[in-house]
Amino acid sequence: MKITGDLHLMKKLNKSIILETIIAESPVSRAAISEKTGLNKATVSNLVTELIESQLVYETGPGASSGGRKPVMLLFNNEAGYAIGVDLGVNYILTMLTDLKGQIVKERRVPLTDLQYEQTLQQLIEAIRWAISSAPDSPYGIVGIGIGVPGLVDPNGLILSAPNLKWRKVDIKSAIEQEFELPVTIDNEANVGALGEKSYGEYQTARDMIYVSAGIGIGVGIVVNNTLYRGFSGFSGEMGHMTIHMDGLPCSCGNRGCWELYASENALLSRAAAYLQEQSQELSLDALVSLAERGDEGIIQLFREVGYYLGIGIANVINTFNPELVVIGNRLSLIKPWMEASMLECVEQRSLQYHHRRVQIVFSKLAMKSAAVGAAELAIKAFFAQTKASVEEG
Repeated sequence: MKITGDLHLMKKLNKSIILETIIAESPVSRAAISEKTGLNKATVSNLVTELIESQLVYETGPGASSGGRKPVMLLFNNEAGYAIGVDLGVNYILTMLTDLKGQIVKERRVPLTDLQYEQTLQQLIEAIRWAISSAPDSPYGIVGIGIGVPGLVDPNGLILSAPNLKWRKVDIKSAIEQEFELPVTIDNEANVGALGEKSYGEYQTARDMIYVSAGIGIGVGIVVNNTLYRGFSGFSGEMGHMTIHMDGLPCSCGNRGCWELYASENALLSRAAAYLQEQSQELSLDALVSLAERGDEGIIQLFREVGYYLGIGIANVINTFNPELVVIGNRLSLIKPWMEASMLECVEQRSLQYHHRRVQIVFSKLAMKSAAVGAAELAIKAFFAQTKASVEEG
């Protein structure tokens, strides 16, 4: 009986290896899979047939021949199913529908004006319902829903604390699973942003990367040796709440002088309101960008100041982690043209010479999409973890 179980497990593992190889290398031949994996050709042929029957893989035209008959090439069917990724911001919901390779099929952003839990949950449900209705027909349909939230999330998906949303111990995961009867994965927004950059960004080869999500607040996703670092309790990256001003402004987290009080979208809007003598809720980052584009020197100076404060925190991050790459994403990437110089100057002044010498500091090409595509990747990974080794085993 044990032997039968072992053989069954071995088959599952081999099928996983083959599927992973096809996803990474396609188009790829059976012979090439055998060579890359070390599995014999008969095993590869049999398991590829099962993957084709399960519609995760399909054959395409012949490839180049090194002599003899041209091999039939295999492709991963990235349209076998679709994933939903949601970036639940403090003032918006960005929802994406992606295929199984994370390519964006549809996306929609809506404002979030009421942060009461029930109202936000309803908007979230409506956003997900829109994505489901937008999905093309496919063998596996919607494989899962990933959600990034600006707060602490425990390993079971419970939102323990989201200060900028004023939430504590909120179980959105169960509510969404009950509504749609689909698997739901929830994680901190900066973590999924880092995952989005690592999986689909411009610098996927970086082994040690820090993703700085600079939006209404600030969060940090940490990739060490190609793996998302979560910390002992799973709550790493809350560097928006590191102190950069000992006797500074009071923060919603209960501390004072937190980084995000000086270098976030909220901080910028607050200062702009004082400058323009308007209420901050009547302002928007887009409106401030328009003023800067028209040459408003006061707004441009505010952008430079925010860049400087952002640089203080980034210098601390560099001195702490000595990363290969720092990627800046989310809403403040919109003001890059005005804040980049002051930010980089501050980083150069405040980071240790040997740490600063080799680090790359870039703005995300995904911009405000990092968290949503990363959340979709969470759902895709969960789908493959549960099904890729066992589909159609009979």
